[in-house]
Order: sequence, then C-alpha cells, then structure tokens
Amino acid sequence: MSGSGWFRRQQTLLAGSESSEAKSPAAKRIWSSLRSSRPVRRRGAALTASAAALVLGAGTAIVAFGSPGSHASLVSAAGASAGDGGTLGSNTSQSFTTATFSTMRLQQVLAQLGYLPMTWTPAGPAPAAADARAQLAAAYRAPAGSFSWQDGWPSTLKTMWKPGSASIVNVGAVRAFQSAHRMTMDGVAGRAVWSRLFTALAKGQQNPDGYTYAMASQHYPETLTIWHNGHVVLKSLANTGIPGRPTVDGTFPVYLKYYFSYMDGTNPDGSKYHDPVYYANYFNGGDAVHEFARYSYGSYQSLGCVELPWDTAKKAYGYLSYGSLVTVTGPVA
Repeated sequence: MSGSGWFRRQQTLLAGSESSEAKSPAAKRIWSSLRSSRPVRRRGAALTASAAALVLGAGTAIVAFGSPGSHASLVSAAGASAGDGGTLGSNTSQSFTTATFSTMRLQQVLAQLGYLPMTWTPAGPAPAAADARAQLAAAYRAPAGSFSWQDGWPSTLKTMWKPGSASIVNVGAVRAFQSAHRMTMDGVAGRAVWSRLFTALAKGQQNPDGYTYAMASQHYPETLTIWHNGHVVLKSLANTGIPGRPTVDGTFPVYLKYYFSYMDGTNPDGSKYHDPVYYANYFNGGDAVHEFARYSYGSYQSLGCVELPWDTAKKAYGYLSYGSLVTVTGPVA
C-alpha cells in the first residue's frame, strides 16, 4: 500500500509552517541564527571565531572575502596579510567544512522534550533554552550529564539504545518529533529538524503523545504487548504471518496510520484479496498492527501483519503514534 500521497501532504504542510514556527523573541533569535545560508560579504570585516560559531550543521560553507577595491587589511588570504593595508584584486572565496552536530546532544534534547523513554540531567549548568548561541554551541559539543531510564520499560528496548550512538531508538524519536511538528518523517536529524528542536526548547513544547513501545512475540501463544510512558497498557493474543508469508523479526518505527483502509494482495492459493481493515499501524513495509476478525488469536494466521481483535486493535491504535517502535521477536513461521 503506497504512502506517497501522505508524504506529499507532509511536505506541503512543512512548506506552509515555517512562517509560524518561531513566534517568541527567543525563538526568533534562534531561528534567525539558523536561517542564514548565503555567502557573507562584508566591507572591512574579518571572519572571526564567533561568526564561524554560527554556521549551522555539518557540510561545506562558502565565505566571500571583500570585493575588488575593498579594504581587506584584517583578512589573511592569498595576496594579502593582516596589517599590510592591501586590497584584494578580485572576489576570493574560501570553502571549509564544519563539524557535525553531536548525536549525544540530539539525544539530550529529545529526552528533554519527552521523545525518549528516559530523562537527562546535566552535570552542571545547562545551556539556557532561549540562548541561541549557547544552544548552537551545545549542538557541536554536548554538555556533560547523565541519562536515567524511566521505570517499567522492558530490557528489549533498553538494549537497543546507547548514549551518543546512532540507533533505531533515535530514528523513532526523530520521526515522532517530525510528526508532532508536521514535518516529512524520514527519521533524519537534518538542518530543519535541528531548527525545530531549538525552537521547541525555547517554547517548552513537549511531546504531545508520550512515549509508546510495542512488542509482538511469536512464541506460542503469540501476543502483543504495548508500553506507554513506562506502563503496560495493553497485552493481548495476536496473530502473525504464516509460513511463506512470515512476520519478519526486528524493530521498526510506525510510519503510516489508517483508521480504515483496504488491503490488497494475493493469497497463498493465488486468489486475490481486497480486505477492509480498521485501526492499521504500518511499521515495516506492508506489515501493520491492525484489526482483523478471526475465530481465534495467538498463532500464525496472517499474511505478515500483526492481527488483533476489534476492541484491542482500537485501543492499540490510540497508543501507537508515528515513530513508535514495534519489535517483532521469536520464531518466524
């Protein structure tokens, strides 16, 4: 089932939301410092360390020094040195690559905003949320501190996360943030995501959905368990994929949700199906946690999805938000 239309809609929403994303003075200062991407041309000015600190993100920046006939005595460049009083004979550009933003700092901010199942406590004074320069500096060099897991989360989730390292937990958290801020969900913390993170910190915008994690066990009898904010909120018998159409083991973030839709495909006998399905949460390609009427639950019966009874599926749909991680574990049929 294609999600291309949904992603196009998200891109449209993103394009229309930038003008309203930073209303407070503090947020405006942060957004202003992050929006500048054009080459800098200044008369009689040197590229100082403080100016370089405001370059956003990783990648190549272009800085132009002076122009023909401009005074450039403070700039060290080919053909001119500090204090010689000379001028540049032509426009001179210099490229340089900035450092990457810190994964550790990304995790710290996501934890502060409630997009991770843990809290972060700084070891000393934390950068002020409304201080654009302090936040940008911290993005390059994360302040010292410690993470503390909230009570109640299973070890399966904890083993997937490590401070300062890339992981599927980070991807899910970034997707959840992108969804909450009406951005295209790709799970990548690029320039736009960091800009919104700084704005969210300045405005105190916490995760509106809380943190949810689900685990489908293919050990007999098969079950689906959902944790929300550290508490088990649902545990039910479930069905997973039959031999030849198994539900693949692994951990995946929810990327598409439909209250109602039709699922189309081919049955093992070659016949086609066009099944109405409610409360679908897609997490791995065409695999979804959803409602499907069966005589029984707890065994291999689906064509790859995690099937639930109606009432259970309705409850699961309310907890599984975009970016929520779904782990499938146990023997594959």
